[in-house]
Amino acid sequence: MTADQHAGSIWTMAGTGLLLSAVLPGLLLAARGRLPWDGAARRLSPPPGAALSGFVLAHAAVTLAESFLAPGTVARSAMYAVLVAAGLAFWLPVLGPGRRLSDAGRCLYLFVAAPLLDVPVVATLARGHAAGGLAMIVGMLPVGLAAAALTWRWVTAEERGRQREESAPVPARARAAHVAEP
Repeated sequence: MTADQHAGSIWTMAGTGLLLSAVLPGLLLAARGRLPWDGAARRLSPPPGAALSGFVLAHAAVTLAESFLAPGTVARSAMYAVLVAAGLAFWLPVLGPGRRLSDAGRCLYLFVAAPLLDVPVVATLARGHAAGGLAMIVGMLPVGLAAAALTWRWVTAEERGRQREESAPVPARARAAHVAEP
């Protein structure tokens, strides 16, 4: 691999990581409720387990193909198109209008995904492509950051809810306790 190819590979891996972990979720957040495809996304959104599995497998296939096969331009373009589609399906249970997970589910989903997405990069590192592997890991860091941010948001919302319950007048607390008891 020439120095130019090596540098290009590093930028490709970092850019792909950022596209999948920052740009796609940013676009979903920006477009939420504004696009006509929201209805289609609700109907076509895969179950969270399938979305996570599909994305992890597509990411592994593309990462390993880049490391071991050096595909041509057409094959590489097709691989990345599949990877971006899998990335979109991956983010729909977290941010999309369809089968959206609960707050706890979204946190667990992202905390499970973050290390799984780094597993195929180990093969890249083992092949001696340390810079490219590290670039991919750094590019995928927003997944972990999103998990931490969603966890913080969930915990603070729970705490605010608990404080509202505790500061409610006694009759409201008694009604809430009465409803909660079996």
